[in-house]
Amino acid sequence: MKNIAVLMGGYSRESEVSLKSAATVVEHLDKSKYASYPILITKEKWVYMDSQNQEFVVDKNDFSLILKGKKITFDCAFNAIHGTPGEDGYLQAYFALVGIPITGCSMYASALTFNKRDMLSVLNPYGIPRAKAYYLNQGEHFSVREIIKTVGLPCFVKANRSGSSFGVYKAYNEKDIDDAIEKAFEVDNEIIIEEFLKGTEVSVGVITYRGKKKVLPITEIVSENDFFDYQAKYQGRSKEITPARLTAQEKEKVEALALKVYDLLQMKGFSRSEYILVGGEPYLLEMNTTPGLSNASILPQQAKAAGITLANLFDNAIEEVMETHEE
Repeated sequence: MKNIAVLMGGYSRESEVSLKSAATVVEHLDKSKYASYPILITKEKWVYMDSQNQEFVVDKNDFSLILKGKKITFDCAFNAIHGTPGEDGYLQAYFALVGIPITGCSMYASALTFNKRDMLSVLNPYGIPRAKAYYLNQGEHFSVREIIKTVGLPCFVKANRSGSSFGVYKAYNEKDIDDAIEKAFEVDNEIIIEEFLKGTEVSVGVITYRGKKKVLPITEIVSENDFFDYQAKYQGRSKEITPARLTAQEKEKVEALALKVYDLLQMKGFSRSEYILVGGEPYLLEMNTTPGLSNASILPQQAKAAGITLANLFDNAIEEVMETHEE
C-alpha cells in the first residue's frame, strides 16, 4: 500500500477549485493500492485533514505526519493545487529537495508555463502562432494609444501569472483599457495585453498515458458570456462540447500543434492548452500544467470521451512519476 499525499488549497484565488479537484482524486484513487491523505496547503498552515476534518500538522522538514504516535511518510505527492504554489514551480522545487516524487512536470517547466509572457517568448522562435501582445509591468509609463496601435480593439488585458480567468478583462475602448490595467495589477504586477482573436476556442488535453503521449478528444468552448471567464468556466455559463465540432483538417492541425507545444515545453503528465482557431489555423493562448480534475472539469470529460476512467487516469499519473523518480 502506497501513501499518497493529495495536495490541495494553495495561496491563490483558485483554492476553491483545487479543493474540488482534490476531492475527486481522493474519491477515485484505487483504495486497494493507495492510502490517500488530503493535505491542505495555505500560507498559514500545512495540515492533513482526516474524515472528521481534524487537522494534523505536516512536518515540512521531510513532509511527514505523526498519527496516533506513528510517523507517516509519503511515496508520492499528487498535485491538485491550481495557481501558486502548485502550478508555478515552488512545490515542485520543495518536493525535489525532500526527495518525494510529485505528479506533473518539472519545477522549471511549471514556472515557465505559469508565466504567460515567458512561455510565449520561449516558443516564439519555433513559429507557434499567437496573438499580438503588449507587455507592461506595474509602475511603467504606458500610452493607451500605443497599446491600441499594437494590439487593436477590442483587446484582452490579463494578469500575467494567474489562472481560472482571474484578472482577465476584455476592453473595447481607451477607458476600458485604463480600467482593466488597474484591475489586472491588483492580481499581478506583470500584465499582458493581447489582440482579440475572433474564432473557435478549443481546449486540448495532452497527457502521458502508459508511457506514450496522447492527445485527448478536443473540447470546444462556447461561452454565454463575452469570453470564457470564471463564471463561464465554473458557474455553468458555457457549453463545453467534446469532441469539438472541427473539420478533419482543423482537428489534425490542433492535435499536431498541441503535441509540438507539449514537447517544446517539456511537459509531463497532465496538460491542457487553449487555442483559438482563426480561419482554420490554431493560435496558442496558454498552457495549464495542473488542470481542473473535478468531475465537471474539462480534462476528466476528455478522458471519459477517450475511454479512460478517472481511476486509471490518476493511477497512471502516480505510476509514471514514481517510475521516473526511481530511475
